[in-house]
Amino acid sequence: MRPSSIRTVPSKAGEATGWTWASMRAVIVMPRHSADRSVESSARGTRCERPARVSLHLMSKKTAPADQKPRGFPIASDWTGDVTELDPRATPGFTAKKAQGKKVLAARNELLSELQERLYAQHHGQDGGRSVLLIVQGMDTSGKGGIMRHVVGAVDPQGVDITAFKAPTRAEKRHDFLWRIRRHAPASGMIGVFDRSQYEDVLIHRVRGWADAQEIRRRYTAINAFERELTEAGTVVVKVMLHLSRAEQGERLKERLERPDKQWKFAPGDVDERARWEEYMEAYTRALRATSTVGSPWTVVPADRKWYARLTVQQLLLDALRGIDPQWPPADFDVTEQIERLAETTR
Repeated sequence: MRPSSIRTVPSKAGEATGWTWASMRAVIVMPRHSADRSVESSARGTRCERPARVSLHLMSKKTAPADQKPRGFPIASDWTGDVTELDPRATPGFTAKKAQGKKVLAARNELLSELQERLYAQHHGQDGGRSVLLIVQGMDTSGKGGIMRHVVGAVDPQGVDITAFKAPTRAEKRHDFLWRIRRHAPASGMIGVFDRSQYEDVLIHRVRGWADAQEIRRRYTAINAFERELTEAGTVVVKVMLHLSRAEQGERLKERLERPDKQWKFAPGDVDERARWEEYMEAYTRALRATSTVGSPWTVVPADRKWYARLTVQQLLLDALRGIDPQWPPADFDVTEQIERLAETTR
């Protein structure tokens, strides 16, 4: 077997030596349609008959959940795979269970909130300041709303600009497809969030035949150029595809129909789009291959487990903010003098 990537994690935080196969756990991520391939793993190694494209990740059983880093499936700029080969129930980088995952999410939200506040304090209103753009794509019921509530909702709303892109209006259709997108690019110090995005114009437009192959390729090029402009201007672009299985989507749509408090979320057109599932997976695969760049890479986030998807998107935002490393801005006045002035008002 020739795994596509191998990452080892020490069995204890900070431990750099003394690793053994016995202290590690092998996690095999198989293509969804490869159930007929025989795979055997043991404490000493792994053997795969009829080799498949797999990802082999090594995670110490002793690594505490708080020290684990969920990472989804990062898509390299030269990726030639297929999104259907990625397991939507996998939990790459995180071996703990749901209850522990929720605790880690809550704990890390405190750090996320602080980093976002630092970003706003240091860069808001500054020419050439830094910002973050989180793009969230996914099929209906993939969990986009949950990301907004449980991850983005953990930070100060004054530092976040959320845009949910629907079908373009008549006025928007008179412009290039990126016109309405550019208007919502995040300002300095802000975290911009796109609930759906410019990628609708290369996904549903491809599936529905609203644009021919040549136009779709032109749009890929335009999107890459637009995102390059953003990164050169100081914006970190985080692109996420919430990868849901067809079976899980069916269960979630059924729940929406059966629960009165969720029926408002359902639209008859959801079933029409579901009927084109394979076409959408092909459209996503082509878009990922064409637009995952070094400066603006995609991450495919397994979304059958909602808690894991939220934890992973949170981690991607944390990584983006840590990369910027925002700091509290120094006071632009004499602090000692102002303390004395304040004291005088209390005498």
